[in-house]
Amino acid sequence: MSTARAEAYTLYAVRFEMVRETVPQIEPRTIRHAKDAGDLLLRLIGGKDREHFVALALNTQHEVTAAHVVSIGGLAGAPVHPREVFKFAIAMSAAAVIIGHNHPSGNPEPSHDDILITEQLRAAGRLLGIEVLDHIIVGERRTISLREERKGFG
Repeated sequence: MSTARAEAYTLYAVRFEMVRETVPQIEPRTIRHAKDAGDLLLRLIGGKDREHFVALALNTQHEVTAAHVVSIGGLAGAPVHPREVFKFAIAMSAAAVIIGHNHPSGNPEPSHDDILITEQLRAAGRLLGIEVLDHIIVGERRTISLREERKGFG
């Protein structure tokens, strides 16, 4: 008969708390077209000197309920992981998300990596039941919708 004692370990209880910060009024509140999302993201992250990757949470009427800066990178990229995008979306009970990021160079043309991350996030969203409606790239004075360009939305 073995008299080995079970080794004690510590179990941590975890509590999540959402903190809402007031930001300037978001307009348009309802996203009906890619231009609506582009205009909103241009105001939020246009003109930044480093790349900012943002997720917008939308309800079932496509009203923006929250915006979250997922990551801030350097001049040529920002690290993005599906876990960080969808952790926010799940916490906000989002029906859908629109993702976007800026190009500090001012040129909003999508890179190969932009298209790949769009495809990855769309696949993750399908598994979770949260649709990625669009990926908007913000340039100096204009934006590009990857959905409209059919890049990453094939």
